[in-house]
This record gives sequence, structure tokens and C-alpha cells, in this order.
Amino acid sequence: MPTQYLFLFLLSMVPVIELRGAVPIGIGWGLPFWAVYAVSVLGNIFPIPFLIPFARHVLQWCATLPKIGRLFQKIIDIGNRKIQKVESAGRAISIGLFLFVAIPAPGTGAWTGCLIATLLQMRLKKAFLPIALGVLASGIIMGIASYGVFGLFTGV
Repeated sequence: MPTQYLFLFLLSMVPVIELRGAVPIGIGWGLPFWAVYAVSVLGNIFPIPFLIPFARHVLQWCATLPKIGRLFQKIIDIGNRKIQKVESAGRAISIGLFLFVAIPAPGTGAWTGCLIATLLQMRLKKAFLPIALGVLASGIIMGIASYGVFGLFTGV
């Protein structure tokens, strides 16, 4: 049983899958929801303090690579243009970031939220809370959705 929780923790750290994949798997295995939720949320939040500070450096490095560098430079340029438009909307950006991460849809989640925060040049101190709260909300939504789907198959 502890290996299942370790698997869920590690799976929830993987980009794209995150807790959106870990929660339904844990529930499908018959593990208690709150344990699955806690392990998946912790695993999904764990990379945030590392992603935000280093993502800008990675983007800038990727912009120097041959063949794909132009694509990354365009991404950086788009972020710089957006910063100029939204500098006065700090609270709205935090709410938007929370909502973006909270909605469990493909392409949303903590990893993408960190990328958005990086592009908007948000510091870890400002970006961590909305992203973490979004992860918490997304975990609840995935739990509700998972029990609904599994309930269809088990007749609950």
C-alpha cells in the first residue's frame, strides 16, 4: 500500500498528468479519498518552488538554441507584451491564475500555471498561493468527478 501512495505522489509531479491523473487512479484502486487527495496535492505542489525561479532561465536558454530558439523567443516576447498590459491588475492576475489551475482541463495545472507566472514575471511569493489553491480546488473537482464516473460502473 505505501508503494501506491509513492506512485501517486510521483505521478502527480509529472507535467500534463499531475493530480488530474493521480486522483482518479488512486480512487480506482480503492484507496481512501482524503489520503489520495493529500498525497496527490502534495506531489503536485512540490515542484512549484523549483519551477517558478528556474523556468525563466530555462526559457532564456532555450531561446538561444538553433532551430527552436525562435519559438521560445516568441513565447518570451508575448509574455513581455502581456506584462506591459496587465501591470496594474495584480489581484486579477492572481485570481485568473487560481482559476486557470483549478479547472481540471487538458493544458491547465500547476506546471502550466508556473509557466504563466514566469512569463508574467511573477515572483514565487506572489504566484505560489494562487497556484497552490488552484491545485487544492482541482483535486476536489477531480475527486467528485472520479466518484461519479466510478459510481456509474459500480452501481453506487
